[in-house]
Amino acid sequence: MSLHTKNLAELSDKLKNKNISSVELTQYFLDRIEKFDGDLNSFVTVAKDHALTQARKADEVIASGKAGPLTGIPIAQKDIFCTQGIKTSCGSKMLDNFISPYDATVVEKFNDAGAVMLGKLNMDEFAMGSSNETSFYGPVSNPWNTKCVPGGSSGGSAASVAARLTPASTGTDTGGSIRQPASLCGITGLKPTYGRVSRYGMIAFASSLDQAGPIAQTAQDAGLMLNAMAGFDPKDSTSVDKEVPDYTADLGENLKGLKIGLPKEYFGEGLDSVVGDIINSAVEQYKQLGAEVIDIELPNSGLSVPAYYVVAPAECSSNLSRFDGVRFGYRCENPKDLEDLYKRSRGEGFGPEVKRRIMIGAYALSAGYYDAYYLKAQKVRHLISDDFKQAFKKVDVIMGPTSPNVAFNIGERSDDPIAMYLSDIYTIATNLAGLPGMSVPAGFANDMPVGLQIIGNYFAESRLLNVAHQYQLNTDWHKQMPENYR
Repeated sequence: MSLHTKNLAELSDKLKNKNISSVELTQYFLDRIEKFDGDLNSFVTVAKDHALTQARKADEVIASGKAGPLTGIPIAQKDIFCTQGIKTSCGSKMLDNFISPYDATVVEKFNDAGAVMLGKLNMDEFAMGSSNETSFYGPVSNPWNTKCVPGGSSGGSAASVAARLTPASTGTDTGGSIRQPASLCGITGLKPTYGRVSRYGMIAFASSLDQAGPIAQTAQDAGLMLNAMAGFDPKDSTSVDKEVPDYTADLGENLKGLKIGLPKEYFGEGLDSVVGDIINSAVEQYKQLGAEVIDIELPNSGLSVPAYYVVAPAECSSNLSRFDGVRFGYRCENPKDLEDLYKRSRGEGFGPEVKRRIMIGAYALSAGYYDAYYLKAQKVRHLISDDFKQAFKKVDVIMGPTSPNVAFNIGERSDDPIAMYLSDIYTIATNLAGLPGMSVPAGFANDMPVGLQIIGNYFAESRLLNVAHQYQLNTDWHKQMPENYR
C-alpha cells in the first residue's frame, strides 16, 4: 500500500468508503515514523497508544455514519500546543518534564473533528529560530537532503509532512515559522490572519505575532484543516469573533481578472537568482490562468526585520518570565535561596538563542530605552501595515519568494544570528501587519524545494487557498517527494 502518497482529501474518501480503517491507517503512519524518523528527528514524542485509542473511537464514528472530513485522519501537533497527559516541551529543557493538564483549543478542535494525533513534533526552542537547530532535542533534518535544515521554527512539522510520516501537521508562525519551513521542505503551509485561530494553550513566544496554522501537502488539505482550527475562542482575548466560512467551498473559482501585486522590494539584492527565476516562472503560470500582474511598492518592508527583532524579543522576555523554577518546568538542584533558584533554573533551562532574545527584549523594554526601541518599532510596524493597506487597494493578492534561498546546511549559520534572522526577510512583514500568507511549492533550485509566497488581505484565507489550489491543479510541484521516503 502507498497510503503515504495520498493527501487528506483522498484518505478521507478511503475511510468514508471503508476501503481502510482508521486503526489500519494510523498504524501505517506509526510504522513509517518508526522506520524513517531516526534520520530526521522530526518527532519529540510518538503517542502510539493514544493514537490507536483515538483511531478505534474514530472507526466507531465512521461505522455510525456520522463521520466528518477529518474523522479517523492521522495528523501530528507541533510541540508548542498543550496536550493533556502527553509531554509538551516547546523544544526546551525547561519543559522537558512538563505534562500538560489540559488541551490547547487547537488540539481540542481536532479532537472534536475526530482526527487522530500521532504525536508531538520537534521545533526550535520556544519557537525561536529559523532552522530547527535550537531545539533541546537536537536539529531536525530536511528530507530532501538530511545535511540541510528544514527551516524553523516549525521544522519538525514541515519535515514530517514532506517525508510523508504524517499526512498533515500543525505549525505556528511568529515571523514566518510555517511558511519558511514549508518552502524549504516543498510543502504547503498557511499562516491565517492574526486572531483567526485560538492561541489558548499554545505556549506564547510573542503574543501580538504568534498564529497557528496548517501544514499539508495541498491547498485543499490546508483548507480542510483550517475548517477545523479556525473560530472564536472566549478563552483567548486575541481571538476574533467572526464567522468561519467553509474554506474549501471556493476552490473551484477560476482566476480570470485576479490582480497580483509584485513588490519590487522582494526581488532585489539578497534574493538567490535561481530562486527569483522560479518565482517569476510561477507568476507567468498565473498569467496563463487569467491573472493580471501589477508592480507595487512596499517601501517600509526593509524595516520589518529590525522592527520584528525589537517587538518579538520584548514580548518573549515578558512571556518567558513565568518559567522560573517555582511552579512547573525545570528546577535547578539544591538552590541556596530564591534568587539562586531563579538564576540557575533559567540559566540551565534555557538555550543560548532563547537567552539572547530574552536579554535583547529586557533591554528594549528597560526604562531608558523603551521610547528609543520598543515604541519606535511599534510605530514602524504601523508604517508596514499601512503599506499593505495601500497595496490591497490595487491588488487582490501579493506574490513573491517565501525565502531568499533554498535550505542551507546544518551548522552553516549557527554562529551568525544576523544571517539566520535574514532567512525570514520576506515573511516577517505579514506577521507585523497581522495578514494571512501562505507558501506553496513552485520548483527546485540545486535539487532543493523553492516556495512561492502568496499574501492576502485580512480574513481572505478563502481567496488565498483558491489561488494556491488553482496553481496546484496546473502544476505538480506539490506532488514531488524526497526519493528516500517514497
